[in-house]
Amino acid sequence: MKKVELKDAKPYEAAGHFKMVALRLQHKETTGVESFWVGLSHFLPGGGAEMSAANFERVYVMVSGEMTVITEKGEEITLKPLVSIYIPAGEKRALINKTNTPATMLVIAGYSKS
Repeated sequence: MKKVELKDAKPYEAAGHFKMVALRLQHKETTGVESFWVGLSHFLPGGGAEMSAANFERVYVMVSGEMTVITEKGEEITLKPLVSIYIPAGEKRALINKTNTPATMLVIAGYSKS
């Protein structure tokens, strides 16, 4: 077992993201977890992620605030606290915090299949 406290979580750069800070809670390099990783993302108002797909599955769980997920077809899905969404590998999405308050999201994802 390996406990990680928020004060010890390391920030990382998330490609294609803006006005946000991402922290690694569980990861191969930090705790040795092998089949998935867990991150905590803090988005400022207007922050988000560009339209893109990943070659791994993702689950987003809103902790606080509100984020809008935009699908490749332009559908908008609003995530509020304790609402989650599953995004399959290869599916495109964009994210935006349309509110005037910060938003915090838990990210659970498989490792890249390269």
